[in-house]
Amino acid sequence: MIPPPRIEATGLRKQFGALRALDDVEITVQPASFHAVVGENGAGKSTLAKCLLGFYKHDAGEVRMDGVSVHSPAESRRAGLGMVFQHFTLAPSMTVTENLLLARSDLPVVISWEAERERLREFLKTAPFSVNLDARVDHLAAGEKQKVEILKQLYLKTRALILDEPTSVLTPSEAEEVMTILSGMVRAGVLSVLLITHKLREVTAFADDVTIMRRGRVAACKAVRQVDAATIAELMMGDSGLPQTIERALTVQRTQALTIRNLLVRGDQGLPAVRDFDLTVRSGEILGIAGVSGNGQRELVQAVGGQRAIEGGEILAFGAPFRPTRESIEKFGLFTLPEEPLENATVPGMSVAENLALRGFDRKPMAAGGFLLNGPAIRANAIEEIERFSIQTPSPFSPIRNLSGGNVQRTVLARDLGSREARIMVIANPCFGLDFAATAFVHNQLVELRNAGGAVLLVSEDLEELMKLADRILVMSEGRIAYETLPANLDLAMVGQFMAGHAER
Repeated sequence: MIPPPRIEATGLRKQFGALRALDDVEITVQPASFHAVVGENGAGKSTLAKCLLGFYKHDAGEVRMDGVSVHSPAESRRAGLGMVFQHFTLAPSMTVTENLLLARSDLPVVISWEAERERLREFLKTAPFSVNLDARVDHLAAGEKQKVEILKQLYLKTRALILDEPTSVLTPSEAEEVMTILSGMVRAGVLSVLLITHKLREVTAFADDVTIMRRGRVAACKAVRQVDAATIAELMMGDSGLPQTIERALTVQRTQALTIRNLLVRGDQGLPAVRDFDLTVRSGEILGIAGVSGNGQRELVQAVGGQRAIEGGEILAFGAPFRPTRESIEKFGLFTLPEEPLENATVPGMSVAENLALRGFDRKPMAAGGFLLNGPAIRANAIEEIERFSIQTPSPFSPIRNLSGGNVQRTVLARDLGSREARIMVIANPCFGLDFAATAFVHNQLVELRNAGGAVLLVSEDLEELMKLADRILVMSEGRIAYETLPANLDLAMVGQFMAGHAER
């Protein structure tokens, strides 16, 4: 057994135009250790990982594995380094067997399937997870897909594994299982783990050391036993500090703002993704929907927002039929913020100012006569919202695709909430991949809307987020509501079973 390599980076610098993403960064991951990297969005964590892998060519500095310089993905792979990315990299229409073989660089031109399956079966006898080799990836739950991603790296004989937000798509029990197994492999001396995460609980529970990054530099590197979560948070934020938390006010939840009855929506494969679906969100309420990715949440949000056809059932806004036309959206103030806002809620090539104007570009003061754009008014609106929502952008006219994830989310919220026209907000995984400062900001915006009498339907795979924000929590499984509870009565084990589809309705 070859032990994990010692990973060292010294004096790393990486520039993207005027932005210095890494500025003289140094990090050492000892063999068979569990090392966490934390920092705000845009702190340089992902850039550091890609420089270690050789995906990015650093402008200065050096990356070494066991004292040997590496400069390319091929060299880092030969040294035993691999990565599980934040988003799945599996081929969905292929089987687990095919995906594992596809990752190999030495795959023969003519494949002996019987021999390869036998080889994989022998591999699984010593692997930490058990999976169905013949299952198609698009038929697997999110937790099973994540296990396949990790197995793929172990099958490639990875001895040092970079994990980018590995538990963001898992149920609490699945997250605990995955992290515990990987931690056990580290303790056994067969693996090193470099964990990129925003979940400080994972750092304090599993990591030996933590590197804290801020604005492209290493702010501190500490042994985890010497610090607590509060200290790590302070080092991450520096002088900026966390925004003050807005408390949920007592509200009278009477008016039925959003009602969905017997909804039927089909997925990409033509099969029902949402079926027999009913819910009601009242004014002054945040209704949370929990569930593992792939159980119909994406299709539900797309149907409400007009991105997917509704085959059956109805959607009502304040008791009246709702159709996702621009007229109805403005009439009822029903705004939808789907997952991955850069791709689904913005025009990436347009500027921040133009994206901020998308709701009212054809109305005064941004337009005259409904078609002549008023450039100064669009600019003035952008400057006001950029300041009000603390959007970090070089200029109002910078393309929105150049912003960090947290600042894209701030821009979309500024557009939808800045005018105070929103009365119903349907929002999906709003804090996926965001640091806790950006997360706190998003949470405050949703609580402000709720406290002002707005209705929020919050679809999230983060149970901690739902427990903090929601007045009621529903669990969605296989396109239906499987369970309902109040946050105060929430049983994590029970909810986890319903999320994973292992409990009877």
